[in-house]
Amino acid sequence: MFRQLREDIAIVKEKDPAARSSLEILLTYSGLKAVRSYRRAHWFYQHKWFTIARIISQRARHKTGIEIHPGAQIGKGLFIDHGMGVVIGETTVIGDNCLLYQGVTLGGTGKDKGKRHPTLGDNVMVGAGAKVLGPINIGNNVKVAANAVVLKDIPDNCTAVGVPARIARMAGQKVQQQDLDQIHIPDLTMEDITMLKSAVTCLRTEMSKLEKQEQTEETEE
Repeated sequence: MFRQLREDIAIVKEKDPAARSSLEILLTYSGLKAVRSYRRAHWFYQHKWFTIARIISQRARHKTGIEIHPGAQIGKGLFIDHGMGVVIGETTVIGDNCLLYQGVTLGGTGKDKGKRHPTLGDNVMVGAGAKVLGPINIGNNVKVAANAVVLKDIPDNCTAVGVPARIARMAGQKVQQQDLDQIHIPDLTMEDITMLKSAVTCLRTEMSKLEKQEQTEETEE
């Protein structure tokens, strides 16, 4: 138990530059408290003490603002930064060393039974306010931009941007954990606008050439 606690604190220190001391992290970090409560609840859930598991998870929700269903499967090294408004559904699977920001939802899309929540690979970052919905697969080293809404599978080493989210590869390179900020991401909408502007400029140039050609022909006649 103490080894796990030391590892959790070390993860916070690694990923949050605002973390000053182990005592501060232990006493004040809601994400750490939520994950620790989840582990207790998950133990009861696995042993089919479902009501006790839900009581633990709901108490943690009231204390931290983070709701993690005890049935979710979460790997090692999960860090929930700030965390208010985070929701993790029952059949969610989260790999190792993932990072979630405030307002993230890993949710379902209806009342279907069975697997209805997303699966996240290793080293995944989900930005503030992002929604990942349905039984979809998010690959390893994926970065989901803030406020994105992901409804389809995302392959490894990609960035998902927009509503609904689209894929923007990071020059084909693996996205390293230390590079997973929420600022330096491609703006796909602006790229589309730039392409449209370029196409309009080309059309105007062609139209101008045709008008000049027509005027020349009329003059010759």
